[in-house]
Amino acid sequence: MAGLIDLEELQEKVILIAVSTGEEDGSDASLDELEELAATAGAVTVGRVIQNRERIHPGTYLGKGKIDEVRDLVWELHATGVICDDELSPAQLRNLEDSLDTKVMDRTMVILDIFASRASTREGKIQVELAQLKYRAVRLVGMRNSLSRLGGGIGTRGPGEKKLETDRRLIHQRISQLKEELEAVKRHREVTRQQREKDFALTAAIVGYTNAGKSTLLNRLTGAGILAEDKLFATLDPTTRSFVMEDGQQILLTDTVGFIRKLPHHLIEAFKSTLEEARYSDIILHVVDCSNPQMDMQMHVVKETLRELEIVDKTTVTVFNKTDRLNEEGTEDGMHPVPRDFSSDYQVRISARTGEGIDELEQILRTIIRSRRIFLEKVFPYSQTGRIQTIRRYGQLLEEEYRDDGVAVKAYVPAELFAGLYSDGKG
Repeated sequence: MAGLIDLEELQEKVILIAVSTGEEDGSDASLDELEELAATAGAVTVGRVIQNRERIHPGTYLGKGKIDEVRDLVWELHATGVICDDELSPAQLRNLEDSLDTKVMDRTMVILDIFASRASTREGKIQVELAQLKYRAVRLVGMRNSLSRLGGGIGTRGPGEKKLETDRRLIHQRISQLKEELEAVKRHREVTRQQREKDFALTAAIVGYTNAGKSTLLNRLTGAGILAEDKLFATLDPTTRSFVMEDGQQILLTDTVGFIRKLPHHLIEAFKSTLEEARYSDIILHVVDCSNPQMDMQMHVVKETLRELEIVDKTTVTVFNKTDRLNEEGTEDGMHPVPRDFSSDYQVRISARTGEGIDELEQILRTIIRSRRIFLEKVFPYSQTGRIQTIRRYGQLLEEEYRDDGVAVKAYVPAELFAGLYSDGKG
């Protein structure tokens, strides 16, 4: 029992702080999300402070009066630290720690911490360590100023400065090493992707805001058995599974890491190769939590992130998920207008949890696959029945009739195979 009490005492108690620079910046909603991030990282939020300012203070993030208020709050609420809702510069981080006399974290640190605890594959671990080191390298440079505060002379020479140079060199060496390892993983994925292309398999990347239900959807369609928790970033490593539809056609589905507002640029860079699955996919399934009041903002974040990653001009299906959470009466009286996305090619409303709307989604996928195939009608001589096996494997065989002059076939086949199938033999 004593052990449990110790653990309780060890739990971090944090105060969330943000700067609101205008009415439309959504600071409250952003802090709600930060509170969820903090909880996912294992901290409990005991207070929150928002300061209205024209701009973020370049030296201390908050203004002086607000810093005094937060310092008193830390003491009153027995908080063990504060978390800022933006990425802090090295100077802001150091000055705030000095002023508040407590541990100071920023949004990026919390996200990196969650990613570090969630990464399970070799690639995921490399990505996270790379992002953490890049983040730290910048802050290490900032430490120069704290050494120079001594005013030169004693204390600024010798091991202090040398230690900093050594740390920086080690970090950059490790970053180079990790980048090489990541390239090797990338090459391996490239080979896998080429193999898929040989199999003429169409691929769909499942993207969306974190906690929109991407893993639940993949589990529902393929029985993949991936961790699908009501948590931010429950899935970190990409998972690819084959989804075989009722008519025998199949498509490869890949779950990707969830997007989030103010996603640290280190992570966008580090996770580019994970999200490359989306770049090379034929179809984007954009999963949206339509029960979330912040739905429009979340859709905007996902679209902007995809644009930043140069994932454009794809056939896009917007999948409005969690319809089971919508109050149907609310839909009629305008509380929950019917969700729409005019920028996508197709849209569908589903509940990945209950299975509602899944048949409609499957129908959309079948339509997309068919639109990328060519109708083939041909009589194959019996000496070429192996061709029919090829059609069965890579296309969709609609009809086959055994006649005296051979096998009459009607099918949809991948465009890459059409010419070869049609020109060979007689018929």
